[in-house]
Amino acid sequence: MQNQILWLSKKEVESLLDMKGTLKVVEEAFRQHGLKKVQMPSKLYLYFKNHNGDLRTMPAYLEGEDITGVKIVNVHPDNPKIGLPTVMALVILNSTQTGAPLAIMDGTYLTDMRTGAAGGVAVKHLSRKNSRTVGFVGAGNQARTQLIAINEIMDIDEIKVTSMSEKQTLAFKDEMELITECEISLKKNIKEVCDCDILVTTTPSRKPIVMDEWISEGTHINAIGADAPGKEELDPRILNRARVVVDDISQASHSGEINIPFSNGSFSEKDIYCELGEVITGNKKARTRDSDITVFDSTGLAIQDVATANMVYLKALKANMGIRLKQF
Repeated sequence: MQNQILWLSKKEVESLLDMKGTLKVVEEAFRQHGLKKVQMPSKLYLYFKNHNGDLRTMPAYLEGEDITGVKIVNVHPDNPKIGLPTVMALVILNSTQTGAPLAIMDGTYLTDMRTGAAGGVAVKHLSRKNSRTVGFVGAGNQARTQLIAINEIMDIDEIKVTSMSEKQTLAFKDEMELITECEISLKKNIKEVCDCDILVTTTPSRKPIVMDEWISEGTHINAIGADAPGKEELDPRILNRARVVVDDISQASHSGEINIPFSNGSFSEKDIYCELGEVITGNKKARTRDSDITVFDSTGLAIQDVATANMVYLKALKANMGIRLKQF
């Protein structure tokens, strides 16, 4: 395949990607991050204020596995109004030996899956072992993959959900009840959803929508929606009560759930408990007692994309899938 690039469409990526495999490679990527065996600059942003959107580039190199690549991804919250996904992405894998591109693949579904897997890994390592109830604020694609991942990690007894879109919420209930075989209750407000063991927030909010007084001791929160400067879902007082575990300190500081508290001085780097990779490697213990509140601040790391894309690439080669493009 020298001088050839493998192109994989969204449909082909979807056929090759399952949550069990994604959880495995994403957890290993976080472990490598915890061992300081990755190169990963913080994601770079271009902002399109006139169009309420942005474009991001995300390179990474996993040294132990000797794999590298870059993802180009947008976030345009108004896209569903014109029939397009909010997030669309493309991933390029490169040879570390020559730098030549090995594969180009659609990264839209891959992004949903690897982010869901990160949430599943966080639940595995940060939540109470007797957790059974999961609450969702937001019912879009990311809520879906978060639940698929969590369902692989633990036995769920109850699922609660609320969102601004009744149509989206009903669709989430119908689809995810079939997948999880668990009844999903629809709630009128966020406060009702917060009465849970694990809370997942997946909204594009730019102001706190989950209040401190609604969060009980022992709750674990996957804060997924705040993935760019200016976004915020949680009352900052929650962060001051919790053990805050970030995916990457540098990236979370300017684009994660902690970015606004960071900028106004109400939260600082010393208030971060650790990075998720440090828990996975055993260097940090997530909980000392069941009453601890834990927050996973997920911004989405390029190592997740490269690890997941490499898994897809290897499966495609084995299955003889994709279109081979001549580079020269």
